[in-house]
Amino acid sequence: MFSPTEFIILFFIAIIANALSAFAGGGAGLLQLPILIFLGLPFGVALATHKIATVALGIGSTARYWKEKSTQLYFSLFVLGFGLPGVILGALIILSIGESVALFSLGILTISLGIYSFFKKQLGQHYQPKHRTTSGYFMGGIIIFIIGFLNGSLTSGTGLFLTVWLIHWFGLDYKRAVATTMILVGFFWNATGAITLSTLGEAKWSWLLPLILGSLIGGYLGANFAIKKGNRWIKVIFETMTICVGISLIIKAL
Repeated sequence: MFSPTEFIILFFIAIIANALSAFAGGGAGLLQLPILIFLGLPFGVALATHKIATVALGIGSTARYWKEKSTQLYFSLFVLGFGLPGVILGALIILSIGESVALFSLGILTISLGIYSFFKKQLGQHYQPKHRTTSGYFMGGIIIFIIGFLNGSLTSGTGLFLTVWLIHWFGLDYKRAVATTMILVGFFWNATGAITLSTLGEAKWSWLLPLILGSLIGGYLGANFAIKKGNRWIKVIFETMTICVGISLIIKAL
């Protein structure tokens, strides 16, 4: 069990981490996962606990984004179809291998996303659908599978990869891409990863109440801010989050 102070810390960290994640399209693990490890949880237990808690992020953000009708059913099913097998495979593998090299590489790639977005001034500012052919969907789906694998194995910041891929390859704007990521990754991918990890390993169930409450509130608030502020603000927060997440991953690896 934990003290009232730890309860408050977990609750507010969850609100902040998940609000930023729902605004930027990923990155909840930047604050939440390291805090769980700092408070004494082994990596595997912290990862499973974080995954379960972030399902509430998906519920909170979905509750807000659903009103805007920012996603398309068939496109969402396509993302789930390619992404979920990757999530399961990643979750199965992460508990049996080391993480340092993967974390370092992922950190470099994540920082690269932020730099790429920064120099592409019009990236994600307008909705311009593309690659909606069979070959386009297949190539896009392969990358979504890889991102799903990363989501299942290395939880920090992988939603950011899906956000920028949906923008770059399929032509979504930031608002649509973040909404798709928060609904599909925040709820469906994270739920699948949480079930897999908690079945194979263990979670700190007694810590989940403040994390779930904070994730619900943070997810809703972040989605609400993103809808009101629009693509340009989302782009700035996305770039900030990717660089911060990337640095955090590199530090963790070293």
